[in-house]
Amino acid sequence: MDVGADEFEQSLPLLQELVLGADFVGLDIEFTGLRSNLSRPQQISLFDLPSEWYLKTRHSVQQFTICQIGLSVFSSIEGESNKYVAHSCNFFLFPTTFGILDSEFSFQASSVQFLNQYGFDYNKFLKNGIPYMNEEQEKKIKHNILTGNWRVRSSLDKDQIKVVIDEVTRWLDLAEEGDWMTLPGITGFQAFEVQLVLRQALPDIWTVPRDQGIIVKKVSKQHRWYLENTSGDRASCWKEKILLSARGFSVFFQMLVKAQKPLVGHNMMMDLLHLHEKFFRPLPESYDQFKLNIHSLFPVLIDTKNVTKDIWKELNFPRVSNLSEVYEVLNSDLNPTRNSGPVVIHARKCEKYVETKYPHEAAYDAFLCGSVLLKVAHLLAWRVHGAGSMPEPSFPLYLDVLAPYVNQVNLIRAGVPKINFSGPDCPSIRPPILLLHVRKWPGVSEQQVYREFQNLCKFDVRRLSRSQFLLLTNKFKDARSILKEYRGHPTLQVSLYRYWRHSPNISCLLQVCGVVTTWALLALLLGRPGH
Repeated sequence: MDVGADEFEQSLPLLQELVLGADFVGLDIEFTGLRSNLSRPQQISLFDLPSEWYLKTRHSVQQFTICQIGLSVFSSIEGESNKYVAHSCNFFLFPTTFGILDSEFSFQASSVQFLNQYGFDYNKFLKNGIPYMNEEQEKKIKHNILTGNWRVRSSLDKDQIKVVIDEVTRWLDLAEEGDWMTLPGITGFQAFEVQLVLRQALPDIWTVPRDQGIIVKKVSKQHRWYLENTSGDRASCWKEKILLSARGFSVFFQMLVKAQKPLVGHNMMMDLLHLHEKFFRPLPESYDQFKLNIHSLFPVLIDTKNVTKDIWKELNFPRVSNLSEVYEVLNSDLNPTRNSGPVVIHARKCEKYVETKYPHEAAYDAFLCGSVLLKVAHLLAWRVHGAGSMPEPSFPLYLDVLAPYVNQVNLIRAGVPKINFSGPDCPSIRPPILLLHVRKWPGVSEQQVYREFQNLCKFDVRRLSRSQFLLLTNKFKDARSILKEYRGHPTLQVSLYRYWRHSPNISCLLQVCGVVTTWALLALLLGRPGH
């Protein structure tokens, strides 16, 4: 089911009911871009500590925006064993442009091409996107609206409102008291914005929002005063409605946070960064504060990428590269619990995914996340309890076997493989760092070193000194291959990096200590009295 700005407010009560009754919620997000073109020192690498990775990625999250959020709400069906119903929704989003709010964001050409390849509807994003704002933006706009300091700032909005005022003013010159006119095509919170301006500018009119647009009625000043003070349309109440409408998807985000349901994604780190930045607060500079904030918002996170990585190795499943392939393997005869696992059906109005695949459509991927979670959890329970003694399957049982993976979110290309949102991060389990000593190659750069090794395997390269470089890969076999291949090489000498032996800081410290010790001995010898 696709939901844009026109349908969103009417959908909120149903969405709230679904989330409150859910066992868990699957999530996927599509962006206008993933990573900005940073200078080389700012590019992420396997050398990065989690805090360094976070600070580099934070910049990209602030530069790009969300164009689509997919949610798939999974609920167990009462009275039916191990059967779930999934309500899947696509939400097209567009940043709030209201009063002082006028966001800037970038598009990345490769991301646009990628989504376009899979049929993404940019018209729904640009023309009917649901507005949203974070808490900091909400405080500013709320203060301006409730104190009467609100102004139209956007030049586009000013032009549109000027046309509307001119049209209504011309109509007023000929209209009699009680006459009315319709301003068609003005919906959503822009309808509140237009009405607010009209009521401030023209004292002898009254406005009423309707599905087809705004009704403008000519009234006397006395009747206008009566309407303002006795109807349910008082200014204070009305301004609250404006704020509610301008908050848009942020209202549902708060419902999701309040429900405290397990949130399930696949490689969901970027999703969490954007959720924080766009709906909660601007990303803090502190990595630890970011972790605390996310954990308070979503106490139970499950990243299916992290779960499937471990079980894939144990069961020797074929190598997969994306979420769709993971789903296909778990649905195949390779899965020993295929016929005994949970059954998932699509809810009414969400049946487009029954027969047809829609890869990289956010709601479809969110549905795959939830389905993969249930199938993997059942497989884990089967391995723990055995086929004969396995208890009655239920989501609480699945959460028990998933406990080692809860709040462990996969991290792509960093010094550690995952982030722990409920405690200290795990130490690195990457292959050892290699030291490359270059001879007879003056002025060699990191890029030239990278090209030298790229045909064998992919290494991240970092300069250590003029003729020394550090090499790091995420595969042990690649590290062993390079050590073997370059053994005895005349110009490129590769060895294991030892911090206490090779670090320039340690070498400098030892040199200083050596000089100090030498001078101390010399002073001791020269200071002795002659015999």
